Amino acid sequence: MTAPDPTGQLAEQLLRLNRRLHRAQRRLLEPVGITPAQSRLLRAVAHCGDEPPRMADLAERLEVVPRAVTTLVDALEAAGAVRRAPDPVNRRVIRIELTDRGRSTLRALRDARRTAAEDILAPLDAEQREVLSGLLAQLMAGPNGYC
Repeated sequence: MTAPDPTGQLAEQLLRLNRRLHRAQRRLLEPVGITPAQSRLLRAVAHCGDEPPRMADLAERLEVVPRAVTTLVDALEAAGAVRRAPDPVNRRVIRIELTDRGRSTLRALRDARRTAAEDILAPLDAEQREVLSGLLAQLMAGPNGYC
């Protein structure tokens, strides 16, 4: 009989928890009319600071190929959540800006994510949540520097 593999077990637990969180978010995002991938792109656009990001910036940040960003931006632009805007310095560059509808959608997304997280974290008390948050922050700051 082989010895238990605590690292493998932990990895499996994290993967299962991640899938559970994604399912809950998908269910809660359905009424908002947005996919999890679109929500990631909206959050990335919102967190890029003062200057709207380029498509290439978004692809890098989301760790996807540029074509995937184009598809997401197309869908979000059709929904009125983002708009393409020429860069004021270099007209060949296209920047992605949030619209008022996009900001409203982000608020709905935050509510959906908070509800999904509350459902999953319900068994933990405040102290346990704080410990978990600290551990996750430490993992996210690991060798890759980001998740």
